[in-house]
Amino acid sequence: MREALARALYSVALTLLTPAYLLRLLWRSRREPAYRRRLRERLGWYGAPPASALTLWLHAVSLGETRAAAPLVDALRAHRPGLRLLLTCSTATGWAAGRALLRVGDLHTWLPFDTPGAVRRFLRHHRPAVGVLMETEIWPNLLHAAQLQRVPMVLANARLSAKSLQQGVRFAALLRPAMRRLAVTLAQTHADAVRLRAAGAEPVLVAGNLKFDVTPPPQLVERGQRWRRAAGRAVVLAASTREGEEAPLLAAWARVPAPRPLLLVVPRHPQRFDEVAQLVERAGLSLQRRSRWGETPPAGAARADVWLGDTMGEMPLYYGAADVALLGGSFAPLGGQNLIEAAACGCPVVMGPHTFNFAEAAQLSLEARAGVRVASLDEGVTRAVALAADARRADWTERALAFAAAHRGATERMAQRIVALLP
Repeated sequence: MREALARALYSVALTLLTPAYLLRLLWRSRREPAYRRRLRERLGWYGAPPASALTLWLHAVSLGETRAAAPLVDALRAHRPGLRLLLTCSTATGWAAGRALLRVGDLHTWLPFDTPGAVRRFLRHHRPAVGVLMETEIWPNLLHAAQLQRVPMVLANARLSAKSLQQGVRFAALLRPAMRRLAVTLAQTHADAVRLRAAGAEPVLVAGNLKFDVTPPPQLVERGQRWRRAAGRAVVLAASTREGEEAPLLAAWARVPAPRPLLLVVPRHPQRFDEVAQLVERAGLSLQRRSRWGETPPAGAARADVWLGDTMGEMPLYYGAADVALLGGSFAPLGGQNLIEAAACGCPVVMGPHTFNFAEAAQLSLEARAGVRVASLDEGVTRAVALAADARRADWTERALAFAAAHRGATERMAQRIVALLP
């Protein structure tokens, strides 16, 4: 009774908020046009139903989850070659990255808003045999409807920070029943498993982190390495920076004594590329934008103070070009970004105090001496500049690659559990 009341109140609130949700999508579409396309799908309305086929549905909300899902999708296809993939996303960056996972006959759509009618229509239209949610995606109405329609649901590559667990306690009447509806939860770490059980999930299995199994395209890494050699100077990468991080970073960079390394800044969100370019210019630093050249930086580009990585899908190139990376999202209480990709490219990281989104990976990186932790952004800049000039820089690269290789294997463990649920 308590659960039904909580879900009813939640559903009423979401229904009332639906117009604001759609307006927000239209607002975001000013910079990212994908948000205004196929809006009917956000409400669970579709065209003609797809042809009958064994369909596995995978939801990857954004860019990071979509990239992490790539090896899992390949492994699932290897186990069941005739499987049709239904891929859903929620963000424009996730949608763009998701195209690379599709084959002829696969389906690609937006996940609808979590209102009862929308999720019912979604499941009845697509009729998936199994649903896989990536990392942290718990939607009460969606999981309730899936249970009613007998669609087993998996939370894969699951993680839950202590902060999120504490916040979830306030909504336990809504979230605990949703967690119990999962057929299986495949946790990244033992600590995640403990917290996920405390949140109501059962059974929970520790399977590892899919991000360790993502192999960076070697051609991109090698091209970045060529850029670094051609530049003839050390390169410090600010990787996946978030709003509020770039201005203090640029101020700290301007205080680095000459001759300083080249700073390569790659913002997390593409809609902020122009904004960050303006911040660089306001800081009095000379700028070169990656989007304005082809495969090779133009003559004189290496003399700039800052390169702006204003492209999508080229993080391996940027890591390949860098001697060391400052980990975006870790110098403010944002939880940090994925440091595993940096290690897989052989790039050591300097991280701030806030890495709760990747707590175990960060700790393992420190233990493997593939990265260092600092208390502040100013200290991070100082440490990164020193590390970029370190005569033992090659040792850091070897340790980063070894760290990434040592933790592979999550893909096959998860694929076997998911395939076991397929008819």
